[in-house]
Amino acid sequence: MDEAVVHISGFRMDFAGTTVVRDLSFDVRAGETFGFLGSNGSGKTTTIRALLGLYEPTAGILHVNGRPFKPEHGSRLGYLPEERGLYKKEKVMDVMTYFGRLKGMARHAARQWSLAYLDRVDLSGKADTQVDKLSSGEQQKVQLGVTIMNRPELLILDEPTKGFDPVNRRLLMDIIAEQKHDGATVVMVTHQMEEVERLCDRIVLLKDGTSEAYGTIDEVQNRYGGRIVRIRHSGRIPASPHYAVTLDETNYAELSISDNTDEAAILRELIDAGVVIRSFTTTKISLEDIFIRVYGEQNTPSSPVTAGVGMRAGA
Repeated sequence: MDEAVVHISGFRMDFAGTTVVRDLSFDVRAGETFGFLGSNGSGKTTTIRALLGLYEPTAGILHVNGRPFKPEHGSRLGYLPEERGLYKKEKVMDVMTYFGRLKGMARHAARQWSLAYLDRVDLSGKADTQVDKLSSGEQQKVQLGVTIMNRPELLILDEPTKGFDPVNRRLLMDIIAEQKHDGATVVMVTHQMEEVERLCDRIVLLKDGTSEAYGTIDEVQNRYGGRIVRIRHSGRIPASPHYAVTLDETNYAELSISDNTDEAAILRELIDAGVVIRSFTTTKISLEDIFIRVYGEQNTPSSPVTAGVGMRAGA
């Protein structure tokens, strides 16, 4: 797990005199699922395109398996771009077989794999359907199949479940988890908090082209206070050295506490201060809460998203 499949160091990208990514450094280790996170325009897609040689970096090192990525290395890579690239006037099976052949598979092997995959994602009856007759979610399933069909060692998935309902999102998460179980290293560019919390070993979060978080989810949560006490109450929440009040509404409050703080002591302190407690629960600070702290509530996407802390990648 210590080998860096993806290594980015001191990456900077300028367009027309404007710096869109600056001083970005992080590693993706062999066999892990890595979350590459941030709001729209934060520099995620630019970084991926530079990593894959589609952009020439202004400065820095971007390596895949210890060297700059070249097209001839593509058989070891599965890349699902945010802008999809299927031949929409062709039949599903023809498209999948074609891409299988491009990835070095024999025609029969590509067809057999495609039939099994289409059955897995409930598209077995659509093999002879023209791609543009599929729904956007069905096309996305086909695109993911094309991406993983040659069992690549590195998967880079840009918003892999975009537009999916919860049932299909869970199906796709299961498939991605299976890729990791089979030995693939997975980089996920996503805004879906459930995807990150369920699958990712570590994350990096970009804001305005720089890193705001880098580490395991626990490390990021702990740096932002680690635990949150949620209480429903009557009365004023007093200031205390044992917690920070991060939300204080009329009958509801959230307190950020450190890992070595005793929740029972906080409960006693509140009661002694005359606060009437109706409910008192403790949980890890959510990635969505951290995201709001970093970006501001006005920039929070409508779907649950991920988080960051004031910590440089590579630190």
